[in-house]
Amino acid sequence: MERRLSWQEKEAIAQDRCARWFGKAESQGGGEAIVASTDGLRVIKPADRVQDKSSGAMAREAAVSRALVGAEKIWVGFVALPAGASSAAHHHGEAESVIYIISGRARFYAGDDLKTVSEAEAGDFIWVPPHVVHVEANASAAEPVRMVVVRSTQEALVFNDDGSADRTTRITGSRASS
Repeated sequence: MERRLSWQEKEAIAQDRCARWFGKAESQGGGEAIVASTDGLRVIKPADRVQDKSSGAMAREAAVSRALVGAEKIWVGFVALPAGASSAAHHHGEAESVIYIISGRARFYAGDDLKTVSEAEAGDFIWVPPHVVHVEANASAAEPVRMVVVRSTQEALVFNDDGSADRTTRITGSRASS
């Protein structure tokens, strides 16, 4: 039976391959760092992200957009939702969205009546089709939920639903800040 590699072993293999493909350079700490071509490639550090249009208590930061990197077809951002908080009811127009849960637990309410409920946790992906009204809620009262969001447009399309704060409170039990 073949042994499965741990994520640490896979990371070490990937770093080794990149080092062979792109060469090595000294890092500030005296160890080896991988150097890749910067022709078009961009590394976006947390400090490079910018606040973007949010929904409810959700804090959304753009990492890849037209304004930041010249993206034409996608938007990628980091989203944090405080413990016990939720977004307002909203949709993203014609954009398809994918959400990846980095940490924490989220509860998603979807559909025109927000009655479809789905749970997600760290490591899960969520697909949101165009025009689907939804609410992201933090399922934990103790820790934030952190997510990466990818959209099929480079603009952060967010259309908050009229009266969403009252409807979100009624459905999720938590108040969405505006």
